[in-house]
Amino acid sequence: MQRAIAIAAISHNVTTLYNWDKSNDSSNALKIIEDIGCNIEKSQEYLRIFPNYDLKHTIWNVGESGLSTRIFSILAGLFDKTITIYGVHSLLKRPMNSLIETLTKLGLNVEHNNYHLPIEISGKITNHNIDLNLQSGSQVLTGLLIAMSKSEKDTEINVENLTSKPYIDLTINILNQFGIKIENNNYQNFYIQGGQKIGDSDIFIEGDWSGAAFHLVGAAISGTVTINNLNSNSSQADRAILNVLESVGADIKITEKSITVSKNKLNPFVFDATDCPDLFPPLAVLAANCTDTCKIKGVGRLTHKESDRFKTIQEEFAKCGITIHKKDDYMIIEPGNIKSAETYSYGDHRIAMALATLGLNANGDISIKDFDCVSKSYPNYFDDYSKLGGITNLKNL
Repeated sequence: MQRAIAIAAISHNVTTLYNWDKSNDSSNALKIIEDIGCNIEKSQEYLRIFPNYDLKHTIWNVGESGLSTRIFSILAGLFDKTITIYGVHSLLKRPMNSLIETLTKLGLNVEHNNYHLPIEISGKITNHNIDLNLQSGSQVLTGLLIAMSKSEKDTEINVENLTSKPYIDLTINILNQFGIKIENNNYQNFYIQGGQKIGDSDIFIEGDWSGAAFHLVGAAISGTVTINNLNSNSSQADRAILNVLESVGADIKITEKSITVSKNKLNPFVFDATDCPDLFPPLAVLAANCTDTCKIKGVGRLTHKESDRFKTIQEEFAKCGITIHKKDDYMIIEPGNIKSAETYSYGDHRIAMALATLGLNANGDISIKDFDCVSKSYPNYFDDYSKLGGITNLKNL
């Protein structure tokens, strides 16, 4: 959704988005493109974006979204104005070294708060041949691919140590839907021919595998769920949850329109989540319910999320009777009896959803302080949780 919004804002024509969501991240992205000058028409069925390059405001609030921070900071380099990017809550603690270094390589002037937000960007992109080390993640590359699709000049991006490759597949796939062609040479070199036109498009926003993963795990440990509007062939990284559920022995049925997961066996698993780090919270819940020790690789990707997710998962799951430790780059989870506990989400939407899912098999109530942080990505999470049989008592804790 955020990718489609950003591309629509720099399109040459009108874009219509179907199946659009009202999460905080998407809402903040829409507000930014209104600041850029776009007009937006909303209905229950669709959201229509009319591009307009008469910049209205130069202070853009990305909320708590790391992805929007990277995308819109780079898009700021298209305007030759001084634009300030700021955010809220945990995003202010997340270092932006890779982003700031990239902006500088593009020829932009950047003022920053010791490599943290807010950042002030001035000038216009002048460099179209860029070398990047992206060990810290793929979001900067996503921002570059989107911004450079607007360029009249050819662009070449050379990349080392790219993690989260599926997210780049997702970005390229959406750009293709807008008529933009990207040449991807083994994820080491990307070439964008200048002068391409971002066309008018009808875009159907896929169901979110990241949010659905919690319900699919909930079914695997406690019952059955059928979810519609999930593309089983999606390039979303978190579609990999299906591979893990299959490996533990859950029953999985896939049709053209739906995916059903039912509890069966819960064999232990080993999984590399380096390219899909957002799966760590639901996978930790799954592991806590397996028959033996489970290992998840990629702990190094967890430090600069909405919380330090290894530390948060370890501490909050320990309150519920589940022991977790780290060895090298692996999270190691020892399954056990899940007990009643008072827990804290640390304002992290995926931690709140993980703790709620963990509660499905607990021997008593699990309370979650600051549960409403789920609105960042999935405002209706607890409504759906209740529809599926989860018992909630939503109140301020």
